[in-house]
Amino acid sequence: MDRPLKILFVTAEMSPLISTGGLAEVANALPKALHARGHDVRVIMPCFREIPEEHRGESYCLCVADLGSRAEHGALRRSMVPGTEIPLYLVEHEGFFGRATPYGTGASEFPDNAERFCFFCQAVLHGIPQTWWKPDIVHCHDWHAASVPVYLRSKYQKDAYWEGVSSLLTIHNLGYQGQYPAEKFENTGFDDELLSPEFLEFHGDLNLLKGGIVFAGRLNTVSPRYAREIQTPEYGAGMDGVLRTRRDHLTGILNGVDYDTWNPAIDGIIAAPYARDALAGKQACKKRLQEMAGLPVKDTPVFGVVSRLYWQKGLDLVVDALGDLMKMDVQLVVLGSGEPGLERRLRQAQQEHPDRVHVLPKYEQDLARHVFAGSDFFLMPSRYEPCGLGQMYALAYGAVPIVRRTGGLSDTVRDVNGASLKDGSANGLVFVPLTPGSIVRTVQRAIDLYNAPDTMLQIRHTGMRHEYSWDRSSREYVDLYRRAMAG
Repeated sequence: MDRPLKILFVTAEMSPLISTGGLAEVANALPKALHARGHDVRVIMPCFREIPEEHRGESYCLCVADLGSRAEHGALRRSMVPGTEIPLYLVEHEGFFGRATPYGTGASEFPDNAERFCFFCQAVLHGIPQTWWKPDIVHCHDWHAASVPVYLRSKYQKDAYWEGVSSLLTIHNLGYQGQYPAEKFENTGFDDELLSPEFLEFHGDLNLLKGGIVFAGRLNTVSPRYAREIQTPEYGAGMDGVLRTRRDHLTGILNGVDYDTWNPAIDGIIAAPYARDALAGKQACKKRLQEMAGLPVKDTPVFGVVSRLYWQKGLDLVVDALGDLMKMDVQLVVLGSGEPGLERRLRQAQQEHPDRVHVLPKYEQDLARHVFAGSDFFLMPSRYEPCGLGQMYALAYGAVPIVRRTGGLSDTVRDVNGASLKDGSANGLVFVPLTPGSIVRTVQRAIDLYNAPDTMLQIRHTGMRHEYSWDRSSREYVDLYRRAMAG
């Protein structure tokens, strides 16, 4: 039997302490699944101001980072991942992380983000040895942690403690790369020769994610299809060529769902519990959502959206289609915030159609549960989607997902057609061209499905039967860790 592994998780965020998206959910759920399988997993992240004091633990040791022209000192705190026995280390630096938000304000990043996260990555490598615990592998997440493999293979290459420690870089969203003007390079502590096209230079800029892609022992992203897509010019965000050079070291592992948290049978927030073979509570949840949204309580299909309101998510095209959608007998509930222009257009739609459209311009998990539980259909018309968790939550809650065929959406949603109905795999509606007209046609398909209650029930049952558990994904990650350790 293979021995348990010692795994260090390096992440910028982790729910419930701090979350701006799917990365935080993964950083909470995957370590728990690995721990349940007997592995010694520990998490390290910045000690952002938003983290409640009761979860910060105690100061453990000092840590230092070389930022070129100066050394920056911080502290390592030791705590526990909430609700678990998993150690949590927090890198404390008031100047870098004691700010009101983690990455920036409004649409602008903090101008020193390159320095902030290079400090974080070096603090990880300086601080962890002082805990007298040595990982077998360092699992780094997204651009914030992508510099760890760079430092391991350069500044720390001859360090006795880190010798033989492997690295894995998970790309959660290639659209965010940590790209900054080249003049920021002198404040990172990287060796001078690394600012070259072979390493961290990217079209004249410094690109932290590129460094991780080049230097990490193994790479993965969060769905098999997205792993293939990012090697193409359409989805590669300029990084497709670099990724193709490492295609033999690139894997796609689908994210999972924590069914101890996202499960309508035990969800204490929603109006009534329900399960695949006992769906009566679903109707009570729909009624509660209509009441909360100020919409007429009636037998009409409810379409839910829980999303950041960004270009990637394709919701601007839903707004473009509203003229035609409002001619149909539908209700739309949108939960999310983001681009001010899109928020404004959605609020205007609510003013024009108060009995059809309701917008909640913020994200709260309790509200999200009401939307998943109360919706008949769940809209995710993404331009690209590395994995997506919303469609998995929707499936668990019996809301039929409507998705564009891309990334993890394609890996998890099977379109309703004659063949998929016959073999029992149909669990949603899938479209390809991302246009307002395509969205209108797919919504009409959904209405037709809603008006065929036996087929609608079959689709709900199929969706709720699917299980995208972290137990499955964690087994795949352990296999990937072992491959990384083998070289």
